[in-house]
Amino acid sequence: MITRRDAIARITMPIKALAQRFAFLILLGAAGGILMVGKADPRIFERTRIAVVDASAPILDAVSRPVATVASIVEEANHLIHLREENATLRQENARLLQWRSAAQVLSSENKQLRDLLRFVPDDPATYITARVIADSGGAFVRSILVNSGRRDGVRKGLPVVVGTGLIGRVAEVGRRASRVLLINDLNSHIPVVIGAERHHAILSGDNSDLSRIEYLTANTSMAVGDRIVTSGRGGVFPPGLPIGAVTSVGEEGVRVRGYVSVDTLEYVRIMDFGLEGMVRPEKIGAN
Repeated sequence: MITRRDAIARITMPIKALAQRFAFLILLGAAGGILMVGKADPRIFERTRIAVVDASAPILDAVSRPVATVASIVEEANHLIHLREENATLRQENARLLQWRSAAQVLSSENKQLRDLLRFVPDDPATYITARVIADSGGAFVRSILVNSGRRDGVRKGLPVVVGTGLIGRVAEVGRRASRVLLINDLNSHIPVVIGAERHHAILSGDNSDLSRIEYLTANTSMAVGDRIVTSGRGGVFPPGLPIGAVTSVGEEGVRVRGYVSVDTLEYVRIMDFGLEGMVRPEKIGAN
């Protein structure tokens, strides 16, 4: 006797087999359709992506807190294991810093006198917003992070994002509660920089690897491993002098640069507002 379940299975089995046979073609057609829509109106994807980010930001924020707590405990255990070695290293560094402190005090006094002579007017102090990293969008095709600050906190598109040791990127998309930060090693990142003590101007470009590359160098430019890379201020997007990284190799494959900041361990970042507009114009994305 054929049961109801057997009858249903007999009806759905051909449909299931047909779906499995043509699943690849269906997915391929869907992907082609999405690409065509994206070519017709690229802003549809940007608005959709930031809307999804806004909706998922509270969930990502809640999920990331236990992960951050566990990471903090593991890091504390590692510190305790290497405490003696670090203590000896810190004593040596402290002695060197005391020497530099004395030199800095002399230079500060001389700098003040020179500013008084030149009637120097200092720039307006920058403001900043502290944000927590709630997700990492890193992968083979994109290098970015999500932070839990958006328009309601005063974040605008194009603002530089830094940590204590240097620049890590700029705000690429802004939602009401969250923002996406484009990292300096992303393929779409291009930053005007100054290299070394010779002050060579160039462009620092990402290629989605751990190392960025230097482009548009003038002919016969000489540089060495260890040369410091800072922003030049050209274009008005970043202020001059923000540290980025150092040259790690110079060869036939070009000049490669490693950033001062490892994004793999980021928990908090600062979104800086230097009052610059530059070539990145704030845009309203989505509804308030």
